[in-house]
Amino acid sequence: MHVSLGSEKHQKSRQLELPLEGRGEASRAGWSGEAPRATHESGRSGSDGENLMSLIVASSNVEAALRRVKRNKGSPGVDGMTVEALPAYIAKHGEFLRAELLAGTYRPKPVRRQSIPKHGGGIRELGIPTVVDRLIQQCILQVLQPRFDPTFSQYSHGFRPGRRAHDAVCAAQRYVQEGRRWVVDVDLEKFFDRVNHDVLMGKLTKRIADRRLLRLIRRYLEAGIMASGVVVERHEGTPQGGPLSPLLTNVLLDEVDKELEKRGHAFARYADDCNVYVRSRRAGERVMQALVLLYAKLRLRINESKSAVARVWDRQFLGYSFWVAPGREVKRRVAGKALTKMKHRVRDITKRSGGRNLSSVVAELRGYLVGWKQYFQLADTPNIFSQLDEWVRHRLRAIQLKQWKRGRTAFRALRALGVSRPVAQGVARFCRSWWRTAAQLLHIAMPESYFDRLGLPRLRA
Repeated sequence: MHVSLGSEKHQKSRQLELPLEGRGEASRAGWSGEAPRATHESGRSGSDGENLMSLIVASSNVEAALRRVKRNKGSPGVDGMTVEALPAYIAKHGEFLRAELLAGTYRPKPVRRQSIPKHGGGIRELGIPTVVDRLIQQCILQVLQPRFDPTFSQYSHGFRPGRRAHDAVCAAQRYVQEGRRWVVDVDLEKFFDRVNHDVLMGKLTKRIADRRLLRLIRRYLEAGIMASGVVVERHEGTPQGGPLSPLLTNVLLDEVDKELEKRGHAFARYADDCNVYVRSRRAGERVMQALVLLYAKLRLRINESKSAVARVWDRQFLGYSFWVAPGREVKRRVAGKALTKMKHRVRDITKRSGGRNLSSVVAELRGYLVGWKQYFQLADTPNIFSQLDEWVRHRLRAIQLKQWKRGRTAFRALRALGVSRPVAQGVARFCRSWWRTAAQLLHIAMPESYFDRLGLPRLRA
């Protein structure tokens, strides 16, 4: 029976930086052949006899991609296939998939639409490919990324090996420290929904000579979106959720990066977030006008309501903003919007109406706060972190009071914890005043060390 990738399932990719190799072992069954030696010369990939599709379907490349897909996990696509079922499927049907890819006849399945509410309003649309298509996209990425990445601008930091958002933030900080106190903060209007397929394919054609690969990428761009059981055709946009999407973003926007470099501008870009740092408002306005024209050539529009030429202190970049410490040293801090978003998430986890015990709440908090702390470790504001630590503990104490409900229950529980009788009596007397009692007496009964034992991370190291 002939089985194509187009008849199998899709899945969402959760990735920020994509290493080219993964750990673990995967079965070689179903994929034959080894990758020819890769060439890394500049110019078009796939020229001078280099067969990119053979590199993509080579067993060693597929095994590395399979390890990556399994490690990323994620939800199924439109066909319901899970990541756990993928290795067995590839072992059984891999040769058919390989043959279709080499023949140029493979057609991807539609992606599954998933809407995620944004904090502050709005919806972010994700397109979740089947796990099989996610595997193929990862195979393509592993072959193209080492060929494309050396050609990208040094000012581009997003979704590139060895680079991360922190690099972009530190670069921005250096520009401000050098005296560039004005920023051209550009927000592209619905970028991932507005990517023009013809423009993007034109950029790829200059880089890739293998026509089979070009056709396959075009099919991924044009794969429909399934919503409420109906497949909707797509004529523009590259859905967030597939491994290949970030690389395509860098291919498309590299032209703008190179033009800004050519003009000698100091800027930092991470995916579709780009900030240009200048020394005056007038210079910033000129740069903004130039960017409007540059993006228009790519059929992209700047969101005028969210973009601005402003003082750097009034804007945020990748969740950070800047402030001046004594000695005129520019330092980093968590931006106001990022703090608001963090508090909103913590409030959601620590709702007193949740009906969960304190250990369960702390476990969920830990999963969120560890990642948040790691991302915002560059912030030079230890006092803010201390205040957040105390605020989180305050909310947890209020949860415990709510669960005790009665003063008698609270008194017995506190005495069992070794709390003195006067303190236990004071807490029990005001047991119904959750917030006030949590702030006044319960911090004695449940100190920082109590939450350390529960596994609550401290934001201030």
